Amino acid sequence: MNILILYSSRDGQTKTIASYIAKELSATATCEIQDLADVAQIDLSKYQQVMIGASVRYGHFNPSLNKFVNKHIAQLNQMPSAFFAVNLTARKPEKRSPQTNAYVRKFLLSTPWQPTLCSVFAGALRYPRYRWIDRVMIQLIMRMTGGETDTSKEVEYTDWQQVSSFAQDFSALSYEK
Repeated sequence: MNILILYSSRDGQTKTIASYIAKELSATATCEIQDLADVAQIDLSKYQQVMIGASVRYGHFNPSLNKFVNKHIAQLNQMPSAFFAVNLTARKPEKRSPQTNAYVRKFLLSTPWQPTLCSVFAGALRYPRYRWIDRVMIQLIMRMTGGETDTSKEVEYTDWQQVSSFAQDFSALSYEK
C-alpha cells in the first residue's frame, strides 16, 4: 500500500510528527512524506491513502493547506484520508479533539474536505529558536493562557502515544470509503 503524508510545519514539530507516523506505518505500507508548500503537481491516484498534517500559528493554518485541499477535493473525498492539526492550545487535554479545538473545528466547518479520520496534537514550544517578535508574541499568548513563559526553555507537549494510536487507526482504514 502506498501512503502519502503531507505536512505544513512552521518550526518543525509537525514534520517530526509526520515522520513518526510514517515510521509507525512503514511495517505495512510504503510512505512518502512531502512538505505541502513544495507540492506543485502530484498524482494522488498513485496512493491508496493520504494524510495531511498542519500546524497553527497565531490562530491560522498555512494557506498552502486550503490551496491543496481545494485543488484536490474530489480525490481527497473519494479515498481514505486523514487530517491532523498541531497547536499549542492542545497542550491542554480538553483541547485535543477536533470537536474541542477551535482551530480544527473552524477548519472542518469551512472546508469541503471530509477526512475519514481527524486528530489534534499538542506541539512544541521552542522559545530559543523563535525570532524575537515571535518569542515575545508567543510568550504573551502563553501568559494569557497559563502556559510556559520562560523564554530560555524548550518544551515538547506532543503526546506520542496519542500520535501512535492515530497512526494505528489510519492503518486500519480500508480503501473502500
